[in-house]
Amino acid sequence: MIGLRRRPRLPGPVERGEVALAARGVFVRRAGRDVLSDVGLQVRHGELLMLVGPNGAGKSTLLAALSGDLRPAAGEVVLQGRPLEAWTTRELAMRRAVLPQQHSLAFSFTVADVVRMGRSPWAGTPLEDEDDVVVLRAMRDAGIAEFADRAFTSLSGGEQARTALARVLAQHTETLLLDEPTSALDIGHQELVFSALCAEAERGRAIVAVVHDLDLAAAYADRVAMLSRGRLVACGPPPEVLTAPLLSEVYRHGIEVLPHPRTDRPIILPRR
Repeated sequence: MIGLRRRPRLPGPVERGEVALAARGVFVRRAGRDVLSDVGLQVRHGELLMLVGPNGAGKSTLLAALSGDLRPAAGEVVLQGRPLEAWTTRELAMRRAVLPQQHSLAFSFTVADVVRMGRSPWAGTPLEDEDDVVVLRAMRDAGIAEFADRAFTSLSGGEQARTALARVLAQHTETLLLDEPTSALDIGHQELVFSALCAEAERGRAIVAVVHDLDLAAAYADRVAMLSRGRLVACGPPPEVLTAPLLSEVYRHGIEVLPHPRTDRPIILPRR
């Protein structure tokens, strides 16, 4: 009947190692030129995938296409086996959460209120009963529980960034898409955030994060996807992708790569 709205399809169980999200031959065009060219990429449940590349490489554009905020000119993005267009807005919000670069709010909500906004897709579902527990855990994981009652507008830039991350964690989806989640944070809070994201991946979530800090990618990523001029030029474990020749070529600056003395993961140094 006209006017009736179907109930949203609730997410089903997922298996670790299954493909959560995939881009297939994705092109994005702006002002008559390709910003992304034939990008194919997938992330699996239980994996932390980091997108790296110089400014203008297309990292944020790819994340926007993966989230459904930007429609590709060609190709498709598939979430849990279905094209993004097959899901309603609410169904997408139940399956993937997005952290943008900007975290502005026009009203003086408390930190706890902002984090609780992440629970809105689950209103009226059985999972609504978990709101209080999930919100508190998200604030603890992001290191903001101590100022839950403060106004969001009174926070520093780094505190706002962690509050925005807690909102995404509280959304409790199986796929997380994060655009520079640590850009405003000091080194201690960078480590806190990526430790929390690794824990989320261990719980079976699929995570895609845009980062500029190559050392963070080297230390925490399960796989690294490197973009250059809108193309995916490499994707694989950090030691295979973050090599001195490829980094020097892509970043147009001499790069040295050394093994970490304890973990053997790459340490990236600009040649000076």
